[in-house]
Amino acid sequence: MKVILNNKEEVFDADTLTINGLLKIKKFTFKMLVIKVNGQLIKKSDYDLATVNDGDDVMVLHLISGG
Repeated sequence: MKVILNNKEEVFDADTLTINGLLKIKKFTFKMLVIKVNGQLIKKSDYDLATVNDGDDVMVLHLISGG
């Protein structure tokens, strides 16, 4: 399947993925993430349920704090 991940086309060897599956494949391990699929915010509690399908536009933003 093809998706747009952070404004770049990516190809995955699956028909659908959960958000957690996508994060695992891409090795995104930051604790503070904001994820949107087709502009819709996905809650962390829904990462195992929310799916990414062919043609979806996914944004994974890493939140960083400092002082």
